Formats: sequence, structure tokens, C-alpha cells
Amino acid sequence: MNNLLVYCLCLDNNLLTKVKKLNYVPVGLGRDNFSEEWLRDNTKINISEKNPFYGEHSFHYWLWKNKLDNITDGTWIGFCTYRRFWNQKKDKKNNDTFNIFKDSLKEVPSEWKNFDTILADKIDLTNLKWMKVLKYGKLALLRNPKAIFKDGRNIRFNFDMFHGNGILDKAIELLNEEDKEDFRKFVNTNTSINQCNLFICRSKDKIKKYYETIFEWFEKLEQIFGFNLEGYSKIRIYGFLSERFLPYWFMKNSNCIEWPISFKDLNTQSV
Repeated sequence: MNNLLVYCLCLDNNLLTKVKKLNYVPVGLGRDNFSEEWLRDNTKINISEKNPFYGEHSFHYWLWKNKLDNITDGTWIGFCTYRRFWNQKKDKKNNDTFNIFKDSLKEVPSEWKNFDTILADKIDLTNLKWMKVLKYGKLALLRNPKAIFKDGRNIRFNFDMFHGNGILDKAIELLNEEDKEDFRKFVNTNTSINQCNLFICRSKDKIKKYYETIFEWFEKLEQIFGFNLEGYSKIRIYGFLSERFLPYWFMKNSNCIEWPISFKDLNTQSV
């Protein structure tokens, strides 16, 4: 029996047939133009209006409040998007040759048996071209001169460079005491990050605890950042913060293995 349940998060109703072909659960985010065949984050208890700011986490909130308790214990519960797919095999395929219908995750790999959480493979934050660092990171360099050298380009520097100087530090100050210093250390010492707000986990208790932690934090963050934001890097600030916090939290609280994801737009793939 394949106890894998993958939710595929989409913005376009026209992808329904393709998502079903993958045997994934089709999820429509933040809009009213999805048919009844979709799970929609704007039904039941929801925060769908926050999707432009929270990104994928508007559905995570919906799942937490409306569905999670009814999922069979021990099920691997996972998430992908219409542009980010888990590979079936540990050996990552080149994005150009990756075929969504042939190469995406379909069953639980044997390599997962000793783990309870799967995180997307890391991206290296040190491989920025120097011209990009100068273009986007002048203020961030003033706060972190060590970032002149590759080994100084940690998660905090990367966040400052692309999303605003000091925002991550302000956000960390609003974290619970259990995570505040550990997360601060995480962003200051790591120069790579598990990407894209993606995970797969077979412990509902851990997923619930993550949701309790992240949404309590978001509620506090709303008091200082609000929603009157402009520009993609600011509007999605909650999603970008969770992208850094999610891997930290699961690595701290569960037994994780990294697994490759591929970047391929489902809109471009023929059935």
C-alpha cells in the first residue's frame, strides 16, 4: 500500500486534468475561479485573503483547521506546486530533461524508512555573482562586511540583500523563546538553505506543532509588517520568512533527509 498523499498547489483551474494524472490532490490558491473538483483555500475556516502575502501557507492554514485531523495516521503528507516537483529517485534529473509525469514522486522511496520528514535539497547561497552582490547587497554588506567573502554569505545576509535590511532580525525578535536564539544562530551560521517552502512528513503531530508555531509567529509579525506592502520581495515577506524558518524547525524537531526537487512548469508539460 502506498501511503503517500501529495497536495499540488496551483493558481490555474486549467491544470486540473494534469494534477489528477499525477494522482496528487489538486489545490486552488487564493482565487474564486476553481471548480468544485479542487480543494480550495477560500472555503471553510480560511485565511485565503492573505495568500498574496503568505503564499503556500494560506493552504497550510486551511489544512490545519479543516483536514489534517482526518488524514490516516502514518500517511506521508507532502506538498508540491505547479512549478516545483519532488523527484521519484534520489539522483536528480536535469530540469531540462525532467518529465513531470514520468519522473515525479509516485510512491514512498525505500530510502525514507528511517526518517519522518523530507526537505527539498539545499541551494548554495554563496554562488552569487559579485555584480549582483553589489547591485542588491550594498546595505547588507555594511551590516555584514564578512559577506565580501563567500563563506560570509549566510542566510541572514541573503535575506537582507533581497528582502530588506534588518527585517529578518526584527522578525526573529518576535519568535517564541524556545526558537528565538536557535533560529538566530541558524541564519547566521548557514550558507545554504532547503528551498521553496516544501516538505513531506509522516507525523501529524509534528505538522500540527509546526503550524501552531509558524502561525503564532505570523500573527505577531502582522502587527509590525501589516499588509500595506509594495513590491514582490515585500508583499511576500511572510512567505520568504517561512522559507527560512521551515527547514530550521523541521531539522530541529524531526529526523530529516533531503530529497531532490525539479523546477518544471506544469503548464508547459503535455499530458
